Amino acid sequence: MAGREFELIYRHLGLFGAGSQVSLGVGDDGAVLTLPPNSELVVSSDSLVEGTHFPELTLPEYVATRAIAAAASDLAAMAADPLAMTLALTLPEPDELWLHSFSQGVERCVEALALPLVGGDLTRGPLSVTVTVMGSVPTGCAMKRSGAEPGDRLCVTHTLGDAAAGLALIMGQLPRDIEVPLEDEEFLEARFYQPTARMEWVPWLREHAHAAIDISDGLLADTEHIADASGCACTIDSTALPLSPALSRFDQALKVDWALAGGDDYELAVAVPPGVVLPPELRQVGEFHEGSGVQCDYRPNARKGFDHFGA
Repeated sequence: MAGREFELIYRHLGLFGAGSQVSLGVGDDGAVLTLPPNSELVVSSDSLVEGTHFPELTLPEYVATRAIAAAASDLAAMAADPLAMTLALTLPEPDELWLHSFSQGVERCVEALALPLVGGDLTRGPLSVTVTVMGSVPTGCAMKRSGAEPGDRLCVTHTLGDAAAGLALIMGQLPRDIEVPLEDEEFLEARFYQPTARMEWVPWLREHAHAAIDISDGLLADTEHIADASGCACTIDSTALPLSPALSRFDQALKVDWALAGGDDYELAVAVPPGVVLPPELRQVGEFHEGSGVQCDYRPNARKGFDHFGA
């Protein structure tokens, strides 16, 4: 398949490699990137598998946007500026129409995130996508999970729970007596299929935050990662959770479950020191203090976050 593989890569994915830090992109044994002066490289990878991370028969362009946004979200959490990405794609068959649609999603992400595609691989097998993203931070300025301190506020960007509600709609898992307006359904499903990597927060994080993580496994689970890494505890107030108008119209238990434990939001959870003025899109939902673990006034019925190998 080697000749066919290269042909497909160049035809559908070989045009998105231009970038200010790209010295050599697609077409050689490896890409060559130029780091800005006095900076460090940040690298992260995410894999998405059909049937585990996205439903079967998901539109190819949505497969691309979910995969790339999930990976790029890690750069945002590390307060890293985007440099480039690579993409490894496994397909059951070399489907030209599928690849064309997929490439449209890739193109939108490349433009929106300033994240050129500089290499990758195409193989045959069950549908899966692995995206490796590379970014840069000024030396010593990478945002870590381990920087939270007692007294810091736990804050989140924008709204939570939308993606989990969108997935429930897509999978037909809502109770039959719940009617969702069409505009709400479209909004929530888009939040699952087309998440936003919050790169716009990178400058603010560098200046004001102590720690950050992207909310991929659910607020409770990801806050626990910060608390454990920082050696402190955190208390979450479920009444302070920022909810979209679409999610707010659901039953209280459903919407709070999704916001606390649904996952797939790819918003940012941030430890912000006291005294820092919070922008409107950043909402305080808890506070760090001495001790260990994460406490919340509400216990969700859903599992606490996503575990690939859990029961």
